Amino acid sequence: MNASLNPDRSEWDVIVVGGGPPGEVAAQYATQYSGLEAVIVERELLGGECSFWACMPSKGLLRPIELVSNARDLPGVTGATVDVAAVLARRDEIVKHHDDGSQVGWATGAGIDVVRGHARLAGEKSVTVTASDGTTRTLTARHAVVLATGTRANVPPIDGLREARPWISRDASNLHEVPRRVVIVGGGVVACEAATWLHGLGTEELTIVEGGPRLLGRTEPFAGEIVAAGFTAAGISVRTGTRVAAVSRPDVNDAGEGLLHGGEVTVTLDDGSLVVADEILVAAGRTPNSDDVGLDSVGLTPHGYLAVDDRLTVPGHDWLYVVGDLNGRALLTHMGKYQGRIAGDVIAARAAGTPLDGYFYTDRATVPQVTFTDPEVGSAGLTEAQARDAGIDVETAEFDLAALAGTYLLRENYTGRAKLVIDRASDTLVGVTFVGTGIAELVHSATVAIVGKVPVGDLWHAVPSYPTVSEAWLRLLETLDRQRRGK
Repeated sequence: MNASLNPDRSEWDVIVVGGGPPGEVAAQYATQYSGLEAVIVERELLGGECSFWACMPSKGLLRPIELVSNARDLPGVTGATVDVAAVLARRDEIVKHHDDGSQVGWATGAGIDVVRGHARLAGEKSVTVTASDGTTRTLTARHAVVLATGTRANVPPIDGLREARPWISRDASNLHEVPRRVVIVGGGVVACEAATWLHGLGTEELTIVEGGPRLLGRTEPFAGEIVAAGFTAAGISVRTGTRVAAVSRPDVNDAGEGLLHGGEVTVTLDDGSLVVADEILVAAGRTPNSDDVGLDSVGLTPHGYLAVDDRLTVPGHDWLYVVGDLNGRALLTHMGKYQGRIAGDVIAARAAGTPLDGYFYTDRATVPQVTFTDPEVGSAGLTEAQARDAGIDVETAEFDLAALAGTYLLRENYTGRAKLVIDRASDTLVGVTFVGTGIAELVHSATVAIVGKVPVGDLWHAVPSYPTVSEAWLRLLETLDRQRRGK
């Protein structure tokens, strides 16, 4: 489907390469009030990884599982089960059966052209596009080119792993059959969320293999420990401090996305033990899609993440912007969209010759994130370790969320914890972590407190509603006060 408003056109003010959320938002903000014209070039589906293979399908799978888990832990609720076929059918509706017509409709409705094909830089403000039929065309930008090509799943160079055609995150989020036995390589967000929905959908034998000392290694230590304990209690084998040494799968097939890619898989771990499974899922990080976008044509290295300044511009190339995963600053959809807003505003301001005051991006101390495991993990800002590494004189306060009335009402056996990380010099928050059912919506309040540099004394006057999980804020402040009083 060629959705361009002007299919024969070759020049725009702004060319956006990559149609995921960061690219879409950059095009929107560059054009919506400026009179500039933009085109998005996308080789797959407009809406990108988040809409079709990551955020949206994964949360569509996780929400029913979360509800059933909560219901099973509430006296008086009986018969709570997961209808796997119905969950997968709703997931298919969420990803619109991989039809991006509505996304294209949004773009063209906003006056943004869409061109299908693989785009590569061909010099300053020049882009060549190769269509699926092999034909090529050259597009020219008057003001800016925005690269938003994202990342792809990384498959480590483990003996036999690539030959086994493992599942990657796209397969797991778009699964069409639930394997009975699965080995997950990795212990980060994707691995832990996938383990949650696979177990909830009926995978009987699930093994997580993580080379580091704990799951969710970039969070506060207690977060990964609580999630691992939950997995273990559910019968999931968690093998931390362990690596995959080799993989063997004699029978490999050409089954498509979300279907078993062959017969039985034998996974050899570095301690010599073997795990036999029906599928192996690799969730071992991401690789930037920078190796085939023509960077060498403008004197840039054609691999790795692309460094940008705080206006998302590539240093030395004031016409070239990079938003989303590709710049490596924060591999999260919401942060990529934030970058898109900044980049779009900067492009419009520069084109108009207006001041850039206020148009800058910051991520180093404010990145919010939620991992939708059972229980959820949410955070904003720095962990205690990160704050200390940054040279901050740190003070902390922690609280067991199971002691709240609001959490007791959510489920009979609540497990959770919260932590504040405080800069003593300014007496403001630099980091907050929550673990527990129902904490996802607390993360934004933490983000506001950190970004706004709200003094701890002022937080006492932000009264939480009772009985809700947000009462965690009050209990954390009370804990901090007792510590300061030496009681």
